[in-house]
Amino acid sequence: MLSAFIFFAPVVRGQTVYSDGITKDDSTGIFISPNVQIENVEVVEGVNVIDSTAFSPDPVKAVWYSALCPGLGQIYNRSYWKLPILVGGYMALIYATNWNARYYNDYSIAYRDAMDNDPNTESYKNFLSYNRRHDDEWIAANMEWLQSAMKKKKDSYRRYRDLCIISMVGVYFVAMIEAYVDAHLYNFDISDNLSMKVAPTVIEQERNTMAAVGFQCAITF
Repeated sequence: MLSAFIFFAPVVRGQTVYSDGITKDDSTGIFISPNVQIENVEVVEGVNVIDSTAFSPDPVKAVWYSALCPGLGQIYNRSYWKLPILVGGYMALIYATNWNARYYNDYSIAYRDAMDNDPNTESYKNFLSYNRRHDDEWIAANMEWLQSAMKKKKDSYRRYRDLCIISMVGVYFVAMIEAYVDAHLYNFDISDNLSMKVAPTVIEQERNTMAAVGFQCAITF
């Protein structure tokens, strides 16, 4: 009867960790071995209590938030320090895209004017030095070179503009991947208990071998 009384102890919901390292699960009345590792333990007036309110982000939610708007996934993961980096990268790419697009439009018009041989459309002269833009004889002699130069500039700025747009799309997907990985590793243990030690050791003698000196590696986690 005493054994039955101990086994069927009164049930009270919750868990308590005592100072001697033994954890009692009050929902079952069964004592848990002190070797069992318990995470998210909070000390309250000398008693360790399981903290069920610890934040643990959902990777799927983090991806969807980041897909909705770049940076929301980082905010959801509470990685606020990453937000200025992400926003700064987007602002720099937007500025570079607009800058290259403006010069692409200007050189496109200049190339078109250089090719049509219309004396009323000479916007390409704006890209020449002051002395050259008023030297019609020099312009006529170097028109073929001017046409080639305007085309090269136009193609270069179009390529830079397209690369900036592609980079913006790349940053968008990188932000989604980073939010997903960060949510997965949010509760990853990076404490001092994770360590690796290398120390000299003596390798014991075995059959047909002699004792030797070497190194041993111990990984603690």
